[in-house]
Amino acid sequence: MFMQPVMDYPNTLNTTYPSRNHDFTKEKVAKMSAVVEEKIRHFKASPTVGIICGSGLGEVTKAVKEAVTIAYKDIPGFPRSTVQGHAGQFVIGYINEVLVVCMQGRFHFYEGYDIGTCCMPIKLLKLLGCHSLIISNAAGGLNPKFNVGDIMVIHDHINLMGFSGNGPLVGPNDEAWGPRFLSMHNAYSPAYIKEARDLLRKKNLPDHVGVYTALGGPQFETVAELRLLQAQGVDAVGMSTVHEVVMARYLGLRVFSFSLITNKCPTTYEADKNVNHQEVIDTGREKAQVLVDFVRDMVPVINSVRD
Repeated sequence: MFMQPVMDYPNTLNTTYPSRNHDFTKEKVAKMSAVVEEKIRHFKASPTVGIICGSGLGEVTKAVKEAVTIAYKDIPGFPRSTVQGHAGQFVIGYINEVLVVCMQGRFHFYEGYDIGTCCMPIKLLKLLGCHSLIISNAAGGLNPKFNVGDIMVIHDHINLMGFSGNGPLVGPNDEAWGPRFLSMHNAYSPAYIKEARDLLRKKNLPDHVGVYTALGGPQFETVAELRLLQAQGVDAVGMSTVHEVVMARYLGLRVFSFSLITNKCPTTYEADKNVNHQEVIDTGREKAQVLVDFVRDMVPVINSVRD
């Protein structure tokens, strides 16, 4: 049974299903969207690209011009970010003349939220007008070719939590949002991946692509767990993104996603290394300008390129 989240926002937990996706109807999410729309009506346009900033990656919002900031706590019924490195606010404005909405802080299963609640903000981004998403995360590198500070463009994922039925679409389906059954083939836009790799090469940065997986957390993985994941072809591991991508594709949004490799995962017992969240934050700060430049250059691509 899933426990009642401890966050201070209106919530009635339905323990019949592991996801409260069905609770977030279009009517309910539209009320949250209306609060945001009222604060950005002076733009006289809708944002077309949503950006989810992972742990330590909030500096991306420095690329936003004419920025309007809206705290999550000021949106009735919206969850709260509780993790260091997640400011808990929307930042809306222009990047390269494209109106974007940035989530400076996401929600995680380990915070006590169910998966459907973790993904609910993507419904809000859809209602605001976004047709595509940039989803970033901080991740541990399992591929020995990856170094701390590298960017890995995600071309596929392994949905381990989904294997156990803990997915955002479990429960009654609302056809007003999307289909009962969903193909995840090429969930990450091949066109965006190609453009991103070309851009990384132009910047003289490694153009890594790889497979990402998310675990429930908040504890980091054991050596045995990391070896298992590595043997299954996983290149980077984190605690987010996968279920967000499922929701985005369910809603018909195109997806580009990347990981900042913030640590190398220890796959031997002899490794004198204890992974900690502070190094995630520190690496994000160290690579802030690289990420800002990368996202700034990708936004017009995301806005215009189609598969």
